[in-house]
Amino acid sequence: MQIIKAVVGVLRNDKDQLLISKRQKYQFKGGYWELPGGKIKIGESGEQAIVRELGEELGIVVNSLSLRQTMQHTYSDRKIKLNIYNINRYQNAPQGVEGQQIAWVRLQDLYNYPLLPTMRAFINGAVLPNKYWITPATNHQSSTWQAKFEEKITQGIELIQLRSKVPLDTTFIKELNDKCERHNLKLLLNTPDKTFKEPYCAGWHITTNEMLKLKKRPITKGKLLGASTHNLNEALVAQVMGADFVVISPVQTTSTHPNIIPLGWEAAQKVVDKLNIPTYFLGGMRLEDLPKTLQLGAQGIAGVSAF
Repeated sequence: MQIIKAVVGVLRNDKDQLLISKRQKYQFKGGYWELPGGKIKIGESGEQAIVRELGEELGIVVNSLSLRQTMQHTYSDRKIKLNIYNINRYQNAPQGVEGQQIAWVRLQDLYNYPLLPTMRAFINGAVLPNKYWITPATNHQSSTWQAKFEEKITQGIELIQLRSKVPLDTTFIKELNDKCERHNLKLLLNTPDKTFKEPYCAGWHITTNEMLKLKKRPITKGKLLGASTHNLNEALVAQVMGADFVVISPVQTTSTHPNIIPLGWEAAQKVVDKLNIPTYFLGGMRLEDLPKTLQLGAQGIAGVSAF
């Protein structure tokens, strides 16, 4: 199988829009939209390639850049190894120098375009935060549980999994979701007997057993879908099924499940390296582990008491 090393750049304007480029008809996957960039030539570094490509394609001069993330995607006849760079400063107004169509688009509007698979993965990574709080699974009506929820929505948490082992009252869920929306937070439901039609949430989180029973993504665009996984094979199943992100666990030994052998950092990183979708590390994670987690390419950390 052909292996192609490529680079793309993330350019933003003062309206916080992203620049995307339409692949021309004669190109592989012609008509699809992507971040601007191209192949790395023999003898080039990734940094040299993105500076050259953006000069040739957009007519800009890159003054400052930084590596954002790496990604892989396998098509039927080729594997793409992609470096994604933040273009922090540049000169000249971008233009479609090679005759390609370009557009400045808000992040939330990107799904209206036919996107390459790597672009969809990039969007998910761009919109998701680096901390994913999971609520305690019991005693939701208690004052202790309610106080913890109120605490988290004022601490900068942007993504919350409402976890319960029993069905919850719709009115209760609506109240929590309304609070989240007022604080610009996303609430994902992880409750029994999911229909994926529950109205008061930003999406759903599914267990490993639920995921393995699904043959395709059960929800439409506009809602998030997370999946719990415990090894690389399960994580790959989640990706193929259409999950927006996975949680891999346990990465480290946990006090709640001390007899379960943890994956360890090396195995967790292999999951990140093989997936195109964002990965959260769960299990024995602490806030101090976040920098290392991000360095390994994961989206961030998840936990009930990690932060």
